[in-house]
Amino acid sequence: MTDPAVPLLAVDDLRVRFRTEEGIVRAVDGVSLDLRAGEVLAIVGESGSGKSVTALTLMGLTRGPNTDIEGAARLHGEDLVSAPDDRLRRIRGAELAIVFQDPLSALNPVQRVGKQITEQILVHEDLDRDQARDRVLELLKRVGIPQAETRIDAFPHELSGGMRQRVMIAMALSCKPKVLIADEPTTALDVTIQAQILDLIRGLKDQTGLGVILVTHDLGVVAELADRVAVMYAGRIVEQGTVDELFDDPRHPYTWGLLGSITRVDRPRPARLPSIGGSPPSLTALGTACTFAPRCPHRFEACATEPPLADADPEHPGHPDRCALALDAKRALRVVAADGSIGLAAPEEATT
Repeated sequence: MTDPAVPLLAVDDLRVRFRTEEGIVRAVDGVSLDLRAGEVLAIVGESGSGKSVTALTLMGLTRGPNTDIEGAARLHGEDLVSAPDDRLRRIRGAELAIVFQDPLSALNPVQRVGKQITEQILVHEDLDRDQARDRVLELLKRVGIPQAETRIDAFPHELSGGMRQRVMIAMALSCKPKVLIADEPTTALDVTIQAQILDLIRGLKDQTGLGVILVTHDLGVVAELADRVAVMYAGRIVEQGTVDELFDDPRHPYTWGLLGSITRVDRPRPARLPSIGGSPPSLTALGTACTFAPRCPHRFEACATEPPLADADPEHPGHPDRCALALDAKRALRVVAADGSIGLAAPEEATT
């Protein structure tokens, strides 16, 4: 039986750099996190923050002649970063699986969905084709596809977006992996189907002890499904904690901006949707200063140096952030901006 205190997956100082004509792109820059059985870890942030690159690197899908990968990512103690390609092919699907953002492009358009799932089972397990097909049929029913006996022989374009996403989940679970990476699993789905997909992932997680990494920019999905959250900006984690800590006591100004960009039904409708000013920095020109400082109204002289990811409250560890402001100052500034802008309105004075 899996010990819940021991991480299924432990990522330590993961760094991913791409060599391009414009320079070295530091897509992931020192990410460390862990995932336990039966837990949902959400990785959130704007587009380009490094969320998907982190997930794809764990799957070994960013390897290439122009890619440099450092650090470690241990699944059951086995390092995925240093594992050879043939070993990774055995791990992918069997122990570590992924649900891609766009199921229509991830599925083969000229093969029936049942055959695509069957192929994965035959690669990893010693079953004949009839036994594999029976498992596929069981999986399609388990993920809630109606008339599974007919839909098993459908082509991807014959299914709705929600059913294609369910097929992707069935494929990911076909060999009973221990870790599932869900990369924007509800993108482009309407809210009803989105709720069904989230309920499906939650149910599977509770039934099987599956560890889930949820990659998303949707904080509503995070609030609904996640246990812990890692907030990424410019390839780095800037805040990490439980979902309750993130929503009740956010400590990094970037997190305030993400929360403030969500409209609230319990407040008057704003004339304009709040947003974070400026743009994310170029990943080819990251300096030594705080990467969020150019967009932060609370920056001060200490922001000239990138602070480490550390606990602002040593007496209550486990909620680290990467901001030079003292904890009292963070809470005071966040209260000042409690009108809905969540810290984006510049205060009269920011002190430590």
